[in-house]
Amino acid sequence: METIHKIGRRKTAVARVYVSQGNGSITINQRDINDYFPTATLQYKVKQPFALTSNEETYDVNVNVYGGGITGQAEAIRLALSRAMCEVDAENRLVLKPEGLLTRDPRMVERKKFGQKKARKKFQFSKR
Repeated sequence: METIHKIGRRKTAVARVYVSQGNGSITINQRDINDYFPTATLQYKVKQPFALTSNEETYDVNVNVYGGGITGQAEAIRLALSRAMCEVDAENRLVLKPEGLLTRDPRMVERKKFGQKKARKKFQFSKR
């Protein structure tokens, strides 16, 4: 099996994932997953596509991720890995799709408008 390259996005985070045959090591920006994502919740989010398709110890993953915060980055990696698992085996789509792992979350931060304090919040109004 050659290397599979997929891209995942969430908010302003962009993750490029390279999946190849291996023993289950995950490297994010030249660091181990345990160093890059210290909390168990974020590590679980990244490993979720492998857990659902029961491929935890089958593939090596190399990730380049930038932008956004750590939660957005973890979810961007999760989307990219889910897409890669679908390319490995089309049957994986039947498992990942109902869990919502193949859906790109379109929610972004709304831009600030001029003449206002924030995107929706206005300056205080004084009648007199």
